Amino acid sequence: MKSRESLVRLKGFQVTEKRRQLQQLQLMMSEFERMSKDLENQITVEEKKSGITDPNHFAYPTFAKAARQRADNLQISIRELKVQQEAADLALEEAEAEYAKAAALEERDGQMRVRA
Repeated sequence: MKSRESLVRLKGFQVTEKRRQLQQLQLMMSEFERMSKDLENQITVEEKKSGITDPNHFAYPTFAKAARQRADNLQISIRELKVQQEAADLALEEAEAEYAKAAALEERDGQMRVRA
């Protein structure tokens, strides 16, 4: 019966780890979104200073071009993290189901020992 207790602890640890990974992904996404918004604000300021808003214009500010590229890269990263988040959500659901099953078996074994 000790192996069932160990299994329940292991499954509990796995659930905790999956939740931590999911939170980490969400934190990274929110940080990237904040950084992207900051860059967009900086781009707007640069465009207002120069009076040029067309990125294809020959005199478009170099800083704004670079910031726009960084913002675009951040948006790509956010989309990739969303895919990872969906996978992490599924992994968490599976881990929670396995934990619930192991806990139910442990509880059932505990009741059997009390009757014996």
